Amino acid sequence: GINNMILIGWLVMAIIAILSTWLSGIISIAGTHPIEAMMIGIVLGAIARNVGLFPKKWQPFLKKFETPLLWGIILLGAGFSVSIAKEIPLSLIVIIVTMAVGFFAIYLIARKSGLSDKFSALLAVGTTICGGSAIAITAPLIKAKEEETSYAVSVIVISAFMLLIIMPFLGKLLGLNETFFGIWAGTSVHNTPQTIATGYIFGEQAGQIATMVKFTRNMFMIIVAILVSINFRVKEATQQRLEKKAILSAFPWFLFGYLGMAFFAANGFFTPEGVAFFGKAGKFLILMGMVGIGFGTDFIHIKRLGLKPLIIGIIGTVIVSVVSYTTLVILNFC
Repeated sequence: GINNMILIGWLVMAIIAILSTWLSGIISIAGTHPIEAMMIGIVLGAIARNVGLFPKKWQPFLKKFETPLLWGIILLGAGFSVSIAKEIPLSLIVIIVTMAVGFFAIYLIARKSGLSDKFSALLAVGTTICGGSAIAITAPLIKAKEEETSYAVSVIVISAFMLLIIMPFLGKLLGLNETFFGIWAGTSVHNTPQTIATGYIFGEQAGQIATMVKFTRNMFMIIVAILVSINFRVKEATQQRLEKKAILSAFPWFLFGYLGMAFFAANGFFTPEGVAFFGKAGKFLILMGMVGIGFGTDFIHIKRLGLKPLIIGIIGTVIVSVVSYTTLVILNFC
């Protein structure tokens, strides 16, 4: 029946997720693994879909990627730590300025270039906060099309790779110290593995700071996803003249699960091993969700979307890096 189809779909997603993790671990640059399992998962999922590995009747069920994804987010709540944010208060200023300026700049450029409302929002969220994860969380909330979600993630990953290659070189050229570079990388590079790799390529201390700043930045992911989703839902609710129900059904109730886990973690309910386990399990479920997003990707449709989103993604990446750098200089971090 339908439930069996969905279970088979999740099993296939889990197998591809395990394969993606293994492949991600094999590829190593400067002692880090810069090719994120999430990207590999999306690519493998998309290949499986487009070479016709699945019977047509399966496809509707393979789209049930939201369930593992949402449980993954709830589990990640266990890793929420206010002490991380306290480490570098100044990095918070850079994060907030960069996110605010970057988000609106990218969103406006994308809209002016003729991209859809939701696609523009995904590009803006992915570029300013946390790459693929931010897109994966925001997409179901605003009911974005799967092709747009998948393409947005691809754009973000390509842009993050550019930074991984260019930023350490630029940092040495500009004679930056490790603290400055670590915060710059932590606030500019989109996906977490690329951020960590960029920091460590520059230096040990830069790597540690970049990691911490990135995790601080990731904490804003849920807040921004909710604000964006409420904005879209309110718009849609007024358009359809729906009452409170539309907004209530739109509310990301899983957030309470996330905050519940954060509360339990903060009050010592979990052992450090437990927190580590929840972190791993949460990331794995999100990775399964990314494979599901790959399943929903039709290359023919992406071809119709064209090169424009990629160009906008690259422009957005440059904007975020420049805003972050300028803010750091103004705060005189050198």
